[in-house]
Amino acid sequence: MSRRFIFLTPLSILWLVFLTLYSASAQISAASVLVLDRQGVLISRLTDGDLVQLAVILPENAAQNAEALFYLGAGSTPLAGCTIQAGENRCETPVFSALGWYWGAGAEAQPQRVITVKIADLQEILSSPVQVSPRPVVLVHGLNSTWEAWANYLGEGGYLASIGLSGFAVGDGRVEGVMNTGRFDNPALRTHTIAENAAILGDYIANVKALTEAQKVDLLVHSLGGLISRYYIDRVMGEVDVAQLIMLGSPMAGSDCANLPASLGLYLPAVLEIRPAYILGVFNQQITQRRGIPFHALAGVPLLKPIQSPCTPTPSDLVVSKGSVGAIPLPVSEMAVLHTELNTSAEVFDTYVKPLLQTPAGGYEQKVGPSLPVADTSPMQFTRVYTGHLSAGENRELTIQIDPGVSVASFALFDTSRSLDVRVRGASGNEIVLDSDTHGFRVVDDPASLVYLGYGFDNPRPGAWVVTLLTTAATPPSGADYALTATYQGGAALLAQTDTLLPPLGEPVLITAQLQLEGQALPVDSARAVLRAPDDAQFTLVLAANGGVYRTVWEPEQPGFYDIQVQVTGREPGGAVVERTAFLVVQVQPSASSLPGRTLLAAILVGTMAGGVFLALVLAILLWRIRRRRSALSKVNGRRR
Repeated sequence: MSRRFIFLTPLSILWLVFLTLYSASAQISAASVLVLDRQGVLISRLTDGDLVQLAVILPENAAQNAEALFYLGAGSTPLAGCTIQAGENRCETPVFSALGWYWGAGAEAQPQRVITVKIADLQEILSSPVQVSPRPVVLVHGLNSTWEAWANYLGEGGYLASIGLSGFAVGDGRVEGVMNTGRFDNPALRTHTIAENAAILGDYIANVKALTEAQKVDLLVHSLGGLISRYYIDRVMGEVDVAQLIMLGSPMAGSDCANLPASLGLYLPAVLEIRPAYILGVFNQQITQRRGIPFHALAGVPLLKPIQSPCTPTPSDLVVSKGSVGAIPLPVSEMAVLHTELNTSAEVFDTYVKPLLQTPAGGYEQKVGPSLPVADTSPMQFTRVYTGHLSAGENRELTIQIDPGVSVASFALFDTSRSLDVRVRGASGNEIVLDSDTHGFRVVDDPASLVYLGYGFDNPRPGAWVVTLLTTAATPPSGADYALTATYQGGAALLAQTDTLLPPLGEPVLITAQLQLEGQALPVDSARAVLRAPDDAQFTLVLAANGGVYRTVWEPEQPGFYDIQVQVTGREPGGAVVERTAFLVVQVQPSASSLPGRTLLAAILVGTMAGGVFLALVLAILLWRIRRRRSALSKVNGRRR
């Protein structure tokens, strides 16, 4: 037997025999429908979403061209088609994906399928039964989280098992691959970037495919997991191995709630990558390709009043607004569920997730081309973020100015210990008892949340408001780090920006700011930019006046993400104090002349030289062997003479 036949499987050999026996010139008694894999090998089982071909073979050659249409069972919509040419007795469809073959139109499992082919003037032809397995579901957690966030979906009693599906949560240890999006037990630990986590997701998906022998998976993701998955699809994925992307509360336009932990230097750089300035200015401009994969998004909308939503526009799930979820073109559904419950809620699974996972054949809308960003909206207006540390038993007063014209003031507190209490005294000097109905007061005791406590006021009295932070019996002996800010609707607006978002190392960056009221510039008492470098070093730059615009030039000294807070204090026409802060991000790129670049170039040169030496050595050995062989042959021939 020739060596190349050693590698053929028994099934492949049978298929070759079949083709030999039933060639175009053979006269067979019955027509046949065949299900082939993407290499054209006959198969009797597959996983939903696998790439397949369908073929039909007639007992006689066709007298004229005949179109063959293939259907899934008694379906009315063709899966694919091909044309039997005149004088031929067979045809094969192009390769396509068997998406939805496991599910019937009524969401019932169909583990055994039959393919039907219809050809004009001929009776319907049926294939042999094909066993179909369901696709695995890969679950991708969000910011400050782990695979355990999907506990309700996993295991024998989990949501996925209830409909016969197998779930793999990134980081669960079933296959290799662990993302780092932040740890609440060590918030100062550096996170991976979106790109780094996307590469890990790619390895995890590859390992799931190898374990299950599936060619495609469904991606079910929460929050930041949606951005990681979009990056994977656009930049990391080779062959298309995602059937659909189902996103729960993913911030397609970012979330300003990330400004709170970022101000404490926690969960960096992940919290900078979900800042709206970065998502809208960089991520959505670059990560646009869907590769034909359907995207679906669910927005939580339990918060409808601005006073209920401390750091996002409404409607909101507390951390991500509905507008952010739908900031790229895609179908958006909504449910009155908080952000931290979107990945645990049985209602979300039953009403939203399950029907998508059970999508039958023909139900997958293919998206072609880029997912262009929706037009940007005006940035939210914040005071500066007040940060600090409270030791056990310690309290602290913070004074926040509310200027005339503010119609809504919403306050947000991030507390690493989730134990602090607040007391509020308004501009009148009276203490205000906070409640959920009047002030939207809410405490979120979830370590994965970017907000611990929030409340708000309609038409607040202008002037100095005093917020007292109080430790409680629950405050740990080590104390608590806090970040407090307020966002305003109405009143003055701060417009700030950098002239570039992705500067090369060493390129000057211009930072500008302008404080306005109804389009007119306001006088400014102070303007500064507080920067946090990738190595966590902090420094402050003063912005100087240039007409009504304040500006400074800064030259970054290291690559990576820079947190930039532009803080401006001014006066409105009546003399009242106005405080505003804009939150920017700059991602400095390594320069072409930086050490990593030179090291890479050196490595290439060394590799090239080493490769040349190796080839020269191989050629020398071959020439030596040829000469030895010729010498030996000459000696043999000489003896024969």
